[in-house]
Amino acid sequence: MQNVLQHFRKEEQPFIEQVVSILREVEDRYAPKLTDFLDPRQQFIVDSIRRQHEDISSKAEGTLEDAERKRVLLFPSYYTPSDNDFSMRVVEVHYPTKFVTLKHKDVLGSMMSLGIDRSKFGDIRVQDGAIQFVVADEVMDYVRSNFTSIGKVKVQINEIENPLHYFTQQEEWMTETLTVSSLRLDTVIASIFNISRQKSASLIQSGKVKVNWSEKNQVSLELQELDLLSIRGHGRVKLLMIEGRTKKDKIRLQIGRLELKS
Repeated sequence: MQNVLQHFRKEEQPFIEQVVSILREVEDRYAPKLTDFLDPRQQFIVDSIRRQHEDISSKAEGTLEDAERKRVLLFPSYYTPSDNDFSMRVVEVHYPTKFVTLKHKDVLGSMMSLGIDRSKFGDIRVQDGAIQFVVADEVMDYVRSNFTSIGKVKVQINEIENPLHYFTQQEEWMTETLTVSSLRLDTVIASIFNISRQKSASLIQSGKVKVNWSEKNQVSLELQELDLLSIRGHGRVKLLMIEGRTKKDKIRLQIGRLELKS
């Protein structure tokens, strides 16, 4: 276990222990086990640990095309998974669009106010005021009964059964390569946005930076592959790959910047 933990952050250890427990359960019961919705970094951790178990396979699914948040099914290598194994549904939110326009953050805030953990919801997509999101089967009845408003706006939800009616991804990651002197959070942000380390540190310390959806105020935080950075006023960036070091001992990174599709 310690050999596994040393490759990840200390704050990720509880999640890693949970993954190890799931893998042991799959091995002991010879039966598949499904996770909650995971962000890309968590999916990476699951796959990294799963690779140490030759007799266990995995598959990630988020239902919507190019989904970011996915449930991961861990199963014995002889098992053939089906769509039903992932236990999730897509719903559409209906509300009076003539009078108000709802955004992603409005939807997420209202869902969280229901008291259901974020891990029970997948991607949320908003297109021209229309809203769709993915929800775990196990909380669907509760959501159907209680998700009746977003702020002061009354809403109704309907399940969408035909995949042809699912919203497509309206965002894409534009990749580029850059070099940094270290993987410190302040250093990487300064390099990506061509700003000073002082300005970068100010953004972090003022609560404007999130790493993997959690606010971080530690400028020296060491970043890792598939970390997702959200910087208020600057956008979102993903560390796609750490490619190695240059002859001058700089770290070469492949990053993705989030842009809207035209």
